[in-house]
Amino acid sequence: MTGSIEQGTSRTHGNTHLLHLLVRIPRPMDQVWPAVSTREGLATWFTTADVLEPRLGGTVTLRDLGSGLVTAWDVDRVAEYTVEAGGRIRFHLERDGEDGTALRFTHEFSGEDDAEPRWRARFERLIRTMQGQGRPSPPSRP
Repeated sequence: MTGSIEQGTSRTHGNTHLLHLLVRIPRPMDQVWPAVSTREGLATWFTTADVLEPRLGGTVTLRDLGSGLVTAWDVDRVAEYTVEAGGRIRFHLERDGEDGTALRFTHEFSGEDDAEPRWRARFERLIRTMQGQGRPSPPSRP
């Protein structure tokens, strides 16, 4: 199995945007979970988490996106962060075949920005990182 980012959906209601992507990662869920739920994991492909309390209601500070709360937390399955400048960022993991993971991603945010190309680049970096290919590039803003 190789990694892939399937065609996503994007909706806009007024000034609120809702982006959904399905990312297939050729690694088991227990290997992908730390990449979306730990300071060290997020730093390898997304952004530096200056603060991350891994629990529902915990504090989170994502560099360049601001501070907020962990608004959903289901160990090994769902990590959701809602932060000042980044909106709501949700990672939902599901088993995908024998050894793969389907990451269902949601980003709800306000503003004029088109975040999809940046998220696609980040998820490509995540797939490469999980496959052990190359060094990750520095993260960019959502």
